[in-house]
Amino acid sequence: MRRRTLRLFYKHLRSPFTNHRRSSSSLYPANPNQSLPIPSHPSNGDDASLPRFLRLLRSCTDPSDLPKGRQIHAQIVVNGIDSDFLYARLLGTYVLCRSFSDAKDLFFRVGKASPLPWNWMIRGFATMGWLESALLLYFKMWVFGVAPDKYTYPYVIKACSGVSAVGLGRMIHGTICSIGLETDLFVGSSLIKMYAENGSIDEAREVFDQMPERDCVLWNVMIDGYVRSGDVGNAIGLFSDMRKMDCEPNFVTFACLLSVCAAEAMLKYGIQIHGLTIKFGLDFEISVANTLLAMYSKSCCLADVQKLFDLMPHRDLVGWNGIISGYVQNGLMDEAVELFYQMQSSGVKPDSITLASLLPAFSNSRSLKQGKEVHAHIIKNGVRMDAFLKSALIDVYFKCKDVEMAKNVFDASSTRDVVICSAMISGYVLNGMNHHALRMFHLLLKDRLKPNAVTLASVLPACSSLTALKLGKELHGYILKKAYEGICYVGSALMDVYAKCGRLDLSRYIFSNMSVKDAVAWNSMITSFSQNGQPEEALSLFRQMGTEGMKYDCVTVSSALSACANIPVLNYGKEIHGFMMKSSLRSDLFAESALIDMYAKCGNLKLAQWVSDLMPEKNEVSWNSIIAAYGAHGLVMESVTLYNQMQEEGFKADHITFLALISACAHAGEVEEGSRLFRCMTEEFRIPARMEHFACMVDLYSRSGQLDKALQVITEMPFKPDAGIWGTILGACRVHRNVELAELASKELLELDCQNSGYYVLMSNINAVAGRWDGVSMVRSLMKEKNVQKVPGYSWIDVNNTSHMFVAADKSHPESEDIYFFLKGLLLGLRDEGYVPEPDIFYPLLADSDHQVTVV
Repeated sequence: MRRRTLRLFYKHLRSPFTNHRRSSSSLYPANPNQSLPIPSHPSNGDDASLPRFLRLLRSCTDPSDLPKGRQIHAQIVVNGIDSDFLYARLLGTYVLCRSFSDAKDLFFRVGKASPLPWNWMIRGFATMGWLESALLLYFKMWVFGVAPDKYTYPYVIKACSGVSAVGLGRMIHGTICSIGLETDLFVGSSLIKMYAENGSIDEAREVFDQMPERDCVLWNVMIDGYVRSGDVGNAIGLFSDMRKMDCEPNFVTFACLLSVCAAEAMLKYGIQIHGLTIKFGLDFEISVANTLLAMYSKSCCLADVQKLFDLMPHRDLVGWNGIISGYVQNGLMDEAVELFYQMQSSGVKPDSITLASLLPAFSNSRSLKQGKEVHAHIIKNGVRMDAFLKSALIDVYFKCKDVEMAKNVFDASSTRDVVICSAMISGYVLNGMNHHALRMFHLLLKDRLKPNAVTLASVLPACSSLTALKLGKELHGYILKKAYEGICYVGSALMDVYAKCGRLDLSRYIFSNMSVKDAVAWNSMITSFSQNGQPEEALSLFRQMGTEGMKYDCVTVSSALSACANIPVLNYGKEIHGFMMKSSLRSDLFAESALIDMYAKCGNLKLAQWVSDLMPEKNEVSWNSIIAAYGAHGLVMESVTLYNQMQEEGFKADHITFLALISACAHAGEVEEGSRLFRCMTEEFRIPARMEHFACMVDLYSRSGQLDKALQVITEMPFKPDAGIWGTILGACRVHRNVELAELASKELLELDCQNSGYYVLMSNINAVAGRWDGVSMVRSLMKEKNVQKVPGYSWIDVNNTSHMFVAADKSHPESEDIYFFLKGLLLGLRDEGYVPEPDIFYPLLADSDHQVTVV
């Protein structure tokens, strides 16, 4: 950066001005209210009129004062006053009034022996955002033999900070020390701010410690530096030191500290700071009151938020935005909408931030109309559609399942940035349109936009759903390159990709290497173990999460209950239920729905119904859970009754509802009812059938022996059947002895899932029943060729709160001798009663015919 600046300096050496077309951005001065000093200088005009003109010029500090400033300029010319310091002050007036063309013309004519005109021009460049030009003018000042003073350096240092030229800033810092200005308050505060904003917080503290005098501004700059660097402990410690030094904090100090309390959920400390604001009479200063609103909102203290808001004597736009956002974030959508109407009634006009904060209140299908009304308000009132408002609109439409409207908002955008594209990616994933999400990600890259952490966390779930391991690894490489792996939500999304793609080892590796783990990361890992056939590991991690002091939420509890259902461990599930009853999760819909599912899968339908009956309110998830519970227990008609009751109470059935109903019909042999429900789903509810629905229909027909209809379902599917569907067909072929169809299913399975040992066992059984021993030998050879190992099945039973696991021919149980003795007695009793083992239960891959009785 230093070399680049020097090159620009030599290039522009002959002229102090260059044309700039970049957009200007404000740069806060070290002391914006202080006028630059007017040095004594001889005048060729009327000296008596100088004070009058100076007073008039000092009153022109705003762009609206430009006409007045020009009139004063005309009067100076008419009166024939030729004073360099008066013209320098006039130059300053043009700078403050943002008339840079007038300032430039005057700079060419004014004397340049004093630093005053140079300082005004450097200040103007810095204020307009032309930071490199400010630095060039500083260098040219030296070339002209004019020594900078203490009013030059605050803006020069801010220019270095703005272009991230810390090296150049250090060089200028050395110059400042050599001329003895390092102890000046304004120069020192500028140096501290430059170092803090560019990640050199230790150098900032070194400058701070060397300052002989420290006013409130200097303390504020250093505290803000620690806050920006994420060092909350030092920020709080420095505030304590400030109080010990009897330096009175101002509204900037309190606003900075309260923003930390809001971000870090430090409610107790925030209440103490609130008390100090009352002591100093600053509690109703606008910026302090607004940060107090934010702190109490993020700490879920909405009663305090409302009380504080009601007491505020002046409610500006920021305050209204803060309380509306707080109610939305805490799920009080109706109250947020009511506040929005009150805001308009009070005469405060909502801006893009207000509407972007309000729109999440309409993020379900029932509120789509209200969301469109807000959209209409935006268009009708000409509200500026910035990136955040557009992304909020896109998010609402996607959550309300109106994909076309979301696309319309995106297509209407004249400019596309990473925020809007990330919202589109997230929306497509939410609606199961994963290929569209990936295409949007490619479009983002094509437009040369750089994906940020939010973008990557949005696109990774698409990789999970599509089991796109290769793309997931490519994104992982980019994440490592950009050092995003330490961000919890990125790491959690990456863990989910590997888990869904069958690489649970890599998922666990990422989890173990995360320096900071939030609840989302723990939940992702627990869910991954639970869904990948390792419920014991999931429960172990659940316990570890508690011992490390992490707070359980509804997702954690739901994942742990799912693991209990998969083992099943009824006793441990009851313990989690007890924990829910003692915590705020006792009324959480999703946790209670998982509880219904756990009791049903553990065989206790009575407790599942009891939980359902005690729920104060239900949603689609809880209805689906109890419907699936009755279906899994073979009570089809009860499931259908609950489905009808669900519709009567105003809840719309979704694809999961019909999946549970059709699956129940398959297990109960209700072919006609299952077929009717499938037609109802696709024709009446217009819900497109997914792979799992077709799998249930294949299972429905296969169990009843209607293999021709099952094959018809497969051939008419809009996508290629997976291994699960062909496995269902193969299992039915074993029961119904259809060798020809079994050969077709076997061929497909060898292509789709050649490592699943269960399919080889089914093929072998079918060949054995048909007397095709050459086929049995071929299957055995295939297993050896593909190195497929037979995974033994196991079962378990809970006795006196202890789980006992059993594997075929296993003798590891401490009471195995007694168990096998009792089992042998049962087998002999069965034989005495006339029982003859069926030949298709024989497993030729495991043993010869002498072991038939053993494996019954």
